[in-house]
Amino acid sequence: MDIEVTSWNPFTGCTKISPACKNCYAEELSIKLNSWGTAGYENKFRFTIHHDRLEKAAPLKRKKPTLYFINNMSDTFHEEADDHSIDEIMGIARDAHWHNFYTLTKRSSRMKEYFESRAVPDNVWLGVTVENAKYGLLRLRDLQEIQASHKQICCEPLLDDFVDIDLAGIDLVVAGGESGKKARRADISWVESLRRQCERQDVHFYWKSWGSYDQEGNFKPSGRTGSLINGKEYKSFPSDLMPRDG
Repeated sequence: MDIEVTSWNPFTGCTKISPACKNCYAEELSIKLNSWGTAGYENKFRFTIHHDRLEKAAPLKRKKPTLYFINNMSDTFHEEADDHSIDEIMGIARDAHWHNFYTLTKRSSRMKEYFESRAVPDNVWLGVTVENAKYGLLRLRDLQEIQASHKQICCEPLLDDFVDIDLAGIDLVVAGGESGKKARRADISWVESLRRQCERQDVHFYWKSWGSYDQEGNFKPSGRTGSLINGKEYKSFPSDLMPRDG
């Protein structure tokens, strides 16, 4: 079963800090949206706080239980994000208790510091990007030290073989290959290793897709590489991730 996600972007734009950022889809899309005259992208990919989106608080107006990806076009814990604006985001998420919210950061130390003096809303799923061992495992340890009801990591793009990854306290691992003309290949051995470790540690494993390289390593510009791993689909996620009516 595929996860349907609605985005909510009170922040847009970001800056690159690790290998996962190299071919950032959000940067490319932001530039396109700017060229099309789309409201909110006047600054292209420069970090911007949209106070009007916080004031309007779209999630509070949507009554159908929904899974929201907070700031999929930015990073909630960006260096230029002030604590007050992050407080507003978390306050809206807390008030909109019938939704679930998913947030992902590459700035785990800032997130850890922020929540040292604040409680994580029960309906917020905290996540970090874990693309390789050098950068990702530090973020994973920061996440594990935060007191939160739900935690997940995103290994997309998967750029490394995690030989021995400690997933203590993690509910979900989302992973996938990279897409685009300059995509880097996710090796099948890395994928299988990560999947087996999730299985051993009783963690949900959700493989999104192979991206521009298929399982055999063939480059396909169309990106039609599918999501099967050795003929099987692995799209497991916690049942309480998706909010339900009633």
